[in-house]
Amino acid sequence: MREFSISGHDFIPLCDLLKAANLTASGGEAKHLIAEGKVQVDGAVETRKRCKIRAGQLVEFQGQKVRVTA
Repeated sequence: MREFSISGHDFIPLCDLLKAANLTASGGEAKHLIAEGKVQVDGAVETRKRCKIRAGQLVEFQGQKVRVTA
């Protein structure tokens, strides 16, 4: 499991997190995959592209996990 810090911010949009954590090649690809239901947040499928991801949440995509920290 990897960690991704959002220090200085309250949240990061899900599509931006996928791109920033190098889970997708682009924001457009991230949005497409989220819309297809291929991303989970805290164990539940998330289809909102700009869902606010906050410290403490766990994002899963294609067997990779990213824990968001402050």
